[in-house]
Amino acid sequence: MKKIIETERLYLRELVMEDVQELSKVLSDPESMQYYNEPFNEEKVEKWIQWNIDNYKKYNHGLWAVILKDGEKFIGDCGITMQAIENEIVPEIGFHIIKKYWNKGYATEAAIACKDYAFDVLNYPKIFSYTTLENISSQKVAQKIGMQTYKMFEKNGEKQIAQVIFNI
Repeated sequence: MKKIIETERLYLRELVMEDVQELSKVLSDPESMQYYNEPFNEEKVEKWIQWNIDNYKKYNHGLWAVILKDGEKFIGDCGITMQAIENEIVPEIGFHIIKKYWNKGYATEAAIACKDYAFDVLNYPKIFSYTTLENISSQKVAQKIGMQTYKMFEKNGEKQIAQVIFNI
């Protein structure tokens, strides 16, 4: 399995179908997925992994498995996907961390690494993050990595906030 990024406590590697059970711990959890239409069943988790495998081929990036070096523990996903913010298709940092690993700085650590990768390796001039207005914890991660509010918009009938950081 291909390691993409390494940080002090984590490494990010490509997702593989064998990750379904571990990734389900976050994508099937009602609390973790409260800002989605519904938690994912196993088939949706498989489709999620396949979507990312396709993204690796198409864009050279996607969401990657987040592995805690201490004990080689799978703790979620984080990475860069192409997303629609109104009529723009933009690179967006997203993440899902298993609840038992919340509030330990892992999402921020992985997101900073993805931001650096987006600028230094992929040469994107700017990168975005967006969430529903209620998802304050994800907005805080975006702020911690230096993002500023970009715009409010609607997606799937819900108000969203988009944040951005420029490569300067």
